Amino acid sequence: MNLSRKRKKELRKLQDDAGQLWEAQQVLVGHAADIAREAGRQLGNFNREQVVPVVQDAYSRKVAPTVDRGLKIGKHVVDDKVVPIVGGVVGTALSAWDVANQKRYDLGIGHRPAPKKKTMGLGSVVALVLGAAAAIGVVVAAWQALRADDELWVADDPLSTPNA
Repeated sequence: MNLSRKRKKELRKLQDDAGQLWEAQQVLVGHAADIAREAGRQLGNFNREQVVPVVQDAYSRKVAPTVDRGLKIGKHVVDDKVVPIVGGVVGTALSAWDVANQKRYDLGIGHRPAPKKKTMGLGSVVALVLGAAAAIGVVVAAWQALRADDELWVADDPLSTPNA
């Protein structure tokens, strides 16, 4: 395609104008990023200085006393009502069981069972579960720290102007 000198000159001027516009937009985007960063910093300061103290005060005045009162009532009911009743029932049942076993043994009907082998107790199971949870937490933390985050990528070089 043959273009006249006049058209080539106009196209070059248009390309220069587009390049200048592109550079101006890059500067504008840089300023917008600076403003957004400062707005985020100011929002964090406002949150730390205004919102958090009000929320903490409201929590300590309204929520914490109610929760403490509920815990105290629950502890009182469990410690003073449930545990003695359940303990008495279980103790009576075990005593009756022991008496019945002794009677059977004395009459020669039953025989003493061989002592059972030790198995994993509740403490061992809890320790295994907590150990597994800790290991999973370490693996997840390591994965979060070492994974590639594509949205955190920032170009080192400014973008080049588009070709017309």
